[in-house]
Amino acid sequence: MTVAVLGATGATGRHVVARALEKGHDVVALVRTLGSLPPAPRLREVEWPDVTDRETLTGAVRGADVVISALGGAGKGPTAVCTDAIATALPALKDAGVERLIAVSAHGVLETHDRSPYSRVVWSAVGERMKDKEAMERLLVDSELRWTIVRPPMLKDTPASGVYTTGDRLPIKLWHSIGRADLADFLVREAEEASYVRRYPRIRR
Repeated sequence: MTVAVLGATGATGRHVVARALEKGHDVVALVRTLGSLPPAPRLREVEWPDVTDRETLTGAVRGADVVISALGGAGKGPTAVCTDAIATALPALKDAGVERLIAVSAHGVLETHDRSPYSRVVWSAVGERMKDKEAMERLLVDSELRWTIVRPPMLKDTPASGVYTTGDRLPIKLWHSIGRADLADFLVREAEEASYVRRYPRIRR
């Protein structure tokens, strides 16, 4: 497959790129600055510093089988990185003839924004990023794409274990988390298998 990765140099995106290459796929990495990733066979970087640049994104994803968005957004303060990127990606993918997009969102958005301890804690900590994810999800759901929206709990920088659980209604408690490497493994597996098309899988250890 050819996998295009948005947010390819982020904490999760780097793992997605690495895992896709390990699985033998060709990877198109959208980066702010060329040379941000270690050179590798089957890896092509495309400079995309402005997430509203539709023309560059259209050219980059043309010929891709699937696009994976691992964008996260700013750590503090208002952010719209995910929303703006997906707003650009929707017409870009249509122009390029790409129908499949997998996006990393977060547990606690929209209908999972409930009174649970997990939801309360995550919204108090990174509420602006959660708002960005909610707006991004609404754009995707209203699109004609074969989308998958992955909703992980807290992300950790732990080594890949290959041991994790996924499901549409998987219970997420305050202590649950997932390593970025394991999340990346699931994202690439979903790109290969398309098991959760137009669904919202959750994932945790």
